[in-house]
Amino acid sequence: MHRRGICRTVVSLAAALAVAGLTACGGAEPARDDTAATTTTVATTTTAAKPGEVVISDAAATQLCEMIRPELSNFRVQGPTLGRISLNAMVHEWALRNGGINGQVLADKAIVDRVTTGTCAEVRDEALTALELPNLAAGLAF
Repeated sequence: MHRRGICRTVVSLAAALAVAGLTACGGAEPARDDTAATTTTVATTTTAAKPGEVVISDAAATQLCEMIRPELSNFRVQGPTLGRISLNAMVHEWALRNGGINGQVLADKAIVDRVTTGTCAEVRDEALTALELPNLAAGLAF
């Protein structure tokens, strides 16, 4: 019963973070990290963007990989349920840092797979195994 209470608390916390993150996207301009990409066009430089498609810079792609890499052991320890909540929070933070593209990422969740496949396939594979997912997009709920 104690474990159930922890899970409910974590889920409630994740929901609150999601609401806060999405609310932050609609208001003031988010603070920009000088090391982050200066463009919201995201895709690897080898892929041409289609009209309306978000293109991810190489710097932003590397940033996402560097955010996921240190969390791999946490994903394994936390298990797939809590790990997926962490993945969601991480992806939203990354999207916010890179031009507030949260809406575009939600509309095209597979962008996370395209970015990580091209930039850090081994990190992506380890995350998929730890989170028991067929692809990272499947782990993005909000």
